[in-house]
Amino acid sequence: MGIKINAVELLKILEITPSQHNIMLVGRHGIGKSEIIEHYFKSHSSQVVSLFLGQMSDPGDLIGLPVLDADLGKTEFRPPWWFPTDGKPIVLFLDELNHARPEILQTVMDLTLNKTLAGKKLPAGSRIISAVNEGEEYQLTELDPALISRFNIYYFSPSPAEWLLWVAENKVDGRVIGFIEENPDCLDSNTNIDAGLEKSPDRRSWRRVSEIISGIKEINKIIEKAIAGIVGISAALKFSQFVKNNSRINAKTILSGFTASKKYLNTLDIHELTSLNEGMFRTIETEGDQKTIKKYIENLELYTKWMYENKRNEALAHWTTLYDSVTYPKTKIAILSGSPFIYQHIVDFIKNIKL
Repeated sequence: MGIKINAVELLKILEITPSQHNIMLVGRHGIGKSEIIEHYFKSHSSQVVSLFLGQMSDPGDLIGLPVLDADLGKTEFRPPWWFPTDGKPIVLFLDELNHARPEILQTVMDLTLNKTLAGKKLPAGSRIISAVNEGEEYQLTELDPALISRFNIYYFSPSPAEWLLWVAENKVDGRVIGFIEENPDCLDSNTNIDAGLEKSPDRRSWRRVSEIISGIKEINKIIEKAIAGIVGISAALKFSQFVKNNSRINAKTILSGFTASKKYLNTLDIHELTSLNEGMFRTIETEGDQKTIKKYIENLELYTKWMYENKRNEALAHWTTLYDSVTYPKTKIAILSGSPFIYQHIVDFIKNIKL
């Protein structure tokens, strides 16, 4: 196992890595490698071109087709459809690199070393990023050590908290968010599947579950079967039971009106409180309306007072860890600017722990 990074660390690495460096992300399918690359560079006004090398059957799919220049009497390659002709740099994302045929990988060698393809150089400032899958369940092409040496290699492993934050920003169904919040082990399959078409959950599949159940209140037998075809039978049954049995209060309800929720909080155990903590941070982080954020912070202050008064120290310690993490920067700013009480009590709590 090489250097393992989460989503926050990946964004920082993308920021500090010079364009002449090539980056390789290693990880399972469906964990968001291509999405985070595309979103980051598009947000920086860079053109991203994604090439699925595993789907290419001939080097011509990558470098273009040869034509005869009648005037010179020489054969040259016409630029492929994706090659930039306006002189502006691009981000070339080579997906499924270790699914590619050996002849495709030979073509990639010059591209990764010199940013050159069939004699044509990519515009200055262009980047090359690749993604590869790792695991015994994949049919993979062994990569040449010379090719591997041309990349900075990182094992990409975004945390469940980062995924939950991302899907909250992208309006994924709250039942999926709540389920993964309580069952993070169901986010990704830990089992190598080596036979047939057996399904197992991954991050991409849970988004598809959200699309299936959006607008549907009841998870009936047909919906269960539809979900099982996406995440597998075991995860689908567990999700269905969660939806049917889940009547707990959620983070947004507390942030919208703490007083009405206070009585219910007394019945919660540490596991349920830590889930609420993460839900509150995530809710504030993804809220864009400043008036709503102000209201959330007011109720968050009441919630932290409740934890202090009721000596829920484990939940408070978890809350402090979330505050001190890099996952929720907007929430941290909102707390600092909106509630001196919360900040002071965080400082006092940390001092007491050290004592």
